[in-house]
Amino acid sequence: METLANLESFVRSAEARSFSGAARRLSLTPAAVSRNVAVLERNLGIRLFQRSTRRLVLTEAGEHFLTSIGDTLETLRTAISQASGHAEDPAGTLKISMSMSLGLNYILPVLPGFLLHYPAVRVDWHFDSRQVDLTAEGFDAAVGGGFDLASSMIARTLAPAHIIAVASPAFVERQMPLRRPSDLASLNGISMRSTTTGRIRHWTMRNADGEEQPARLKEAITFNDAEPIVRAAIAGMGVALLAVPDVLAHIERGELVRLLPDWHADAGNISLYYPNKVLQPRKTTAFTEYLIDHFRRERLAARFAGNIQQGIS
Repeated sequence: METLANLESFVRSAEARSFSGAARRLSLTPAAVSRNVAVLERNLGIRLFQRSTRRLVLTEAGEHFLTSIGDTLETLRTAISQASGHAEDPAGTLKISMSMSLGLNYILPVLPGFLLHYPAVRVDWHFDSRQVDLTAEGFDAAVGGGFDLASSMIARTLAPAHIIAVASPAFVERQMPLRRPSDLASLNGISMRSTTTGRIRHWTMRNADGEEQPARLKEAITFNDAEPIVRAAIAGMGVALLAVPDVLAHIERGELVRLLPDWHADAGNISLYYPNKVLQPRKTTAFTEYLIDHFRRERLAARFAGNIQQGIS
């Protein structure tokens, strides 16, 4: 029977398409990973990879073998971890992806309390707005919105992702009163370019009566992340359309003013994503439950709502 090390070296090499990439994931040397894969190939009597100086390519037999393994490897690793005494106390490296503004303002504050409860957990958090591949990149979980929900992933909703229009108080004072989203077309905008598609993001806003209107701004300034857009809006450079979590603290401090408070755009949900496993690692379960409880206690779902009846006004 093959050892777990050989199987894991094969799977991680297939995901990274290189022995060096797999070695970084496994905290081994590339030579050790290559040796494990070679032993696996010898024992199976088949070639799993076509090797070149630049990357690895799965053979047809390798593709079939990888598919047949499926989630078995992760299940085995979790079972071994739990059986060896980690079931009682969550431990190990917790690798999480989240956006910068959401992470700094609403998730990082839970870290001291979480580590106080689970001191054996090591934190490896990535503040990035892109959609990560949880399995291929070795993440335990991600917090954000708009992820493609594959069958191998679970999404637990934390709060709505509502988009609202904001500007600095000084900028607002220089403008005529706005009544409808169509009025935004006359104002300089600080737009966001999608890191995935490269296109400018446009929104359709709606009010409590269900009326909808496109919200288009003059594309005076364009950035690819919410954080510089927030700073530019505070500096009085134009109007921004951003998710409530990106701007809520600045509105509460008076650095930004919400425009068109009766209107918002719906961008879906802010969710907690993690792999769908039969045996979930204790560190992941502990974090997900701790974060969900934090959102509940702080009423963040209600505070992030852009509709005036229940959220920010």
